[in-house]
Order: sequence, then structure tokens, then C-alpha cells
Amino acid sequence: MILLVDLDGVVYRGKDPIPGVAALLNDRAAQGDAIVYVTNNSMHYRADYVDRLAGMGAPVAADRVVSSPRATALYLQEHRPGVRRALTIGASGLERELADVGISVVTANDAAARMKAEGIDGYSAAGRPQAVVVGLDPAVTYMRLAAAADCVRAGALFVATNRDPLYPTERGLRPGAGSIVAAVEVAGGTSPLVIGKPQPLLLETAAHAGGGAIDDAVMLGDSLVSDIAAARAVGCRSILILTGVTTRAEADAAPPELQPTWVVADAGELRVLLARLAAEGSRPA
Repeated sequence: MILLVDLDGVVYRGKDPIPGVAALLNDRAAQGDAIVYVTNNSMHYRADYVDRLAGMGAPVAADRVVSSPRATALYLQEHRPGVRRALTIGASGLERELADVGISVVTANDAAARMKAEGIDGYSAAGRPQAVVVGLDPAVTYMRLAAAADCVRAGALFVATNRDPLYPTERGLRPGAGSIVAAVEVAGGTSPLVIGKPQPLLLETAAHAGGGAIDDAVMLGDSLVSDIAAARAVGCRSILILTGVTTRAEADAAPPELQPTWVVADAGELRVLLARLAAEGSRPA
């Protein structure tokens, strides 16, 4: 069985591990399950998650962490080999993931500085990239948006790591990657290809990283509109765990298109369910 495991709200909540989950995942890995972590967060490099998860005692390897930047890079490498240069709005994690698959990266910040210094348009300032990739950039500026929009209008492929409208922080909600994507979409006049949840590409990439097909996977998440919607979009089973953003009442009231296969309250109930699924040994009809 391949377990596609969301991070925030499932493995940890902010800086704190959710009780029992890391130990359970270790037990499942020891029983032969493939554990693959999936996240829409576009700011961090996958090695950053390895350090954090290992510190919590969870089983992890770099090739079993599939973030939206990682999935974006792998998608471009496999399906858009003509993309050799990309303009990015985002953090260093996005830049490193693209560079890892051989894509030359120019940041929107560098392009914006060149626009100002040389009085040229964003597409020329960025070196005529074949793609624009947008994630979360907490330091985004008007000119960075302008550079990206110039490239999109010039015909560059427009890719969004995700469309999450909000980003939760310890100080409250802040604009998410989707807010920046929306600005480029309006200014560029083109809708993006979206990689992250609830679109299916992130989970498809994660199942492949786990060494199997999506039919072998079970999505474990805390969000109906992100995790469960993505599982339904890709056609895999799903477990909603009530340790994050969703309450029992919300789960009970979910419309058919957002209903998970199973609901568990915590790591204890999850342990029982996963043991039963492993004993059954096959996907239910």
C-alpha cells in the first residue's frame, strides 16, 4: 500500500508533531507500506522536509517527499522538455527544485531589477523564458508581477505550483500562492496549468515516487477541499483525519464530491484502520 501523507494538520501542526502519527508511519513502513509525503507548500526544498520529519521520528527520504515545486519540476521535465529556462515568482525551494531537473532559473526579482535598470520589458529582462512558474513569494512586488505577466503575454507557459488562496502562519492567515497566481492570471490574460492539490498531478507524481500506481494509493489528509478533493479527482481512496482543519460536523456535512472513503479522529483510530486495510490486502470494489 502507498500512503500519500499530507503534512500540516496530519504529521504536525505548526512546530508541534501530532501525537502518535510519526510512530504509526514508522510501523507501517516496517510492514512494507511506501510512505510518501505530499504538500502544496511551495517555499521549501525537499531536503528541508527530510530534516524536519526525521527530527520528529517519521520515516523519510528525499525521494519520498513530493512538494508542489518538486511535482512541478518533474512535470516540466517529463511533459514539457522544451522548457529550458523559467521565470519564477517564489522562494528558494522552488528555484532549487527546477534547477535540479536542469531548468535554468531567473527570478522575477532579478528580472524586475533589469527592467528598471535597462528600461526593457519583463520578457526580455528574463532572457525570453519558455515558462513562468508561480508559487508563494512573501516578498512579492508590483514589478515582479509585471515581469511575470510580460512573459505570459509573450507566450511563456504559465504554471502554478498551487492555487491555495491563503497561507496559515503562527500570526494568522496570509495571502497564499493562489493570490499571486490570480494577479499574474489577470495581468497576463492566461489561466495557468495548476500542479498542486486539489488538481490530480501532485498525487499522481507522489504515487509514482512510491513505486506504484494511483490505484494502490491511499491519501491521508485533514482538508476536504484540498486533500480529499484531490483524491477524488485522481480516483484513489482517502482517509480524512480530524487532527487539522476539518471538524467531525464538517466531515459529516460534506457534499458527495468531497466525501472521504474513511474518517478517523486521531492516530489511534488511524492505526486500527490501516491494519485492517493491510489485512484485507486488496482494494475494495
